[in-house]
Amino acid sequence: MATDGPRDEPRDEPQDRRPGEAQDRRPDEAEGGFGPPPAMPPVTPATPATPATPTAPEPSAPPAAPHPYAQPAQPATPPPPTYAPPTYGPPQQPPPAPPTSPAQPYGTPELLEPPATPRAPAPDPGPPEPLRPLAAALLNLTGLGLGYVLIRAWIPAALCWVATAALLLVALPADVDGVPGGALLGYVVVLALAAADAARRARRTPIGWRLRAPLAAGLGIVLLAVPASGALAYDSAQDEAVEEMLLDRLDKADRLVKAQEGRPFTATESEYRDALGTYRDLVRDHAGSRAADRVPDRLDTYYKSVAAPYADRQYCEAIEPLKYLRTLPDSLGKDRLGRLATWPDNRLADSFYACGMTSLGKTGGGSDLRELMSTFPESDAAAKVVPGIRAAIDERADELTGPDPCSATTELRAIRTTAETLPGETASSLRAKAASTIRSGSYACGVDDFKDGRYTEAAKTLSGYADTYKDSGRAKRARTIAIAAEVAAARPQAGGKLPAQRGPGSGQEFVIKNDGPSAVEVLFTGPATGSVKLGPCLGCTTYSSRTEGRAKACKASGRSYPQKTLRLPAGEYHFLYKRGTGAGNLVRDHSDGAKVQGGYRYTDCAYVVRGGFGDFSPRT
Repeated sequence: MATDGPRDEPRDEPQDRRPGEAQDRRPDEAEGGFGPPPAMPPVTPATPATPATPTAPEPSAPPAAPHPYAQPAQPATPPPPTYAPPTYGPPQQPPPAPPTSPAQPYGTPELLEPPATPRAPAPDPGPPEPLRPLAAALLNLTGLGLGYVLIRAWIPAALCWVATAALLLVALPADVDGVPGGALLGYVVVLALAAADAARRARRTPIGWRLRAPLAAGLGIVLLAVPASGALAYDSAQDEAVEEMLLDRLDKADRLVKAQEGRPFTATESEYRDALGTYRDLVRDHAGSRAADRVPDRLDTYYKSVAAPYADRQYCEAIEPLKYLRTLPDSLGKDRLGRLATWPDNRLADSFYACGMTSLGKTGGGSDLRELMSTFPESDAAAKVVPGIRAAIDERADELTGPDPCSATTELRAIRTTAETLPGETASSLRAKAASTIRSGSYACGVDDFKDGRYTEAAKTLSGYADTYKDSGRAKRARTIAIAAEVAAARPQAGGKLPAQRGPGSGQEFVIKNDGPSAVEVLFTGPATGSVKLGPCLGCTTYSSRTEGRAKACKASGRSYPQKTLRLPAGEYHFLYKRGTGAGNLVRDHSDGAKVQGGYRYTDCAYVVRGGFGDFSPRT
């Protein structure tokens, strides 16, 4: 079989290409030198050719030498295989290369800089979407880092999650103080920076997850409800924490009030004031809270606890706590207290009356009645003061004939003092009634003291009676008993019984002389009771002893001694000599006794011995 001879293998034979594919050649490459490539006719898809007798192809021109600075074209994709007719015979040798152009640079192509490795193409941001930065910013403002997730920036998204987790760690559980201001401000700054950064990145980064910018922006607006609802929920939790704290304070105040039951107000006043301070702070500083709404009920309990002595009928002990309760409207306000503002008034008025009547007649007593009349003059309790005092006076008047008229008289004096201090003219009749009863009581008390052997008290009381009530029909009798009581105080034998209402004027002659340098008063009691006063003796002196006094008293010739002559019925008499000061010396009183018999004339000389009186020396 005959075969074709050797032929040159074509090198630049056109290849079949798919429609629309670009030719794998750089724009600046051309055969045979520089310049734009020749226009190529459109290529049509190859069809299978009918086998024919091979003919020798025409020799093609040798390939043009490459440009010294040209880079080999890198096809984007390898060209698809094309069909080429087979050749027969030994391989053809390529034609010799043309001579090197004189313009070729020094060196060989192998020593030139290797071509740079091509970079991966930047992702296509797609068509412009104006809402894409806004969507990323809104999604980051949710605090969930979703703006970074939208553009698949995972590290910044993780940082957002860490910031949100740190804020939750600081904020939860919600307490009374809430989130620290520094932490909240820092978190807001982080969100603002994250939103701005996400918007910047989203301008050149496409949105993933098959979302469009309008939908992502709408989703961001919707998800803003997450931090908003979280803030509302946190505020609600914080409010609940505040409520729990206030309720706990209320409970502590309630326990403090409960612990004071049964204790005197003077020992519990500070605790009550502390509890009241808690109630006041709740209604003033936390109005509208559950704790503040419960304060009115607690105040009911508070008032009853403070006023517990009144409920137990301990009216005197109830006065101070009730007074304290009347001051609360000034600190809490009448509007807040409502009916409690006047709740203590009637109770305090009743306590004033009950305690005042209980203390009526005691020293310093009855002051509560005065306070009642001045504080609640129109109250029902004030209307009972005058009748109550009148009844008390009548009760003490009945006691004047009893076993202890002195106590009744003392109480009558205290009642009179109370009546005199009552305001206005409401007690004028009480004062007159009390004064009249006291006069009777003074006499009865003096007599009772004498009978009971309290001679000093009897003498003082009856002397005071006689001096005060000179116009009284009992004044003379009171004076007589007072003299006998004074003598009996120094000489108890004189007090066996009340003296007869009889003075000197009949009986035996009894002369009393004064041989002392000072005046002397002689009191006597017996069948007759009375007293005489003698002036000082001019030129008289004291005696060194009683013996000398008995020998020389009242016997100096030519000396006039002050004297008084009495006529005394016969009987046993008791004398008391009361001398004032004389010659600069205080002289003690002296008492003595004598028996007066009928048919005798008696002379008594009173003299002074150094250190006291001389003996009583009646002479017949």
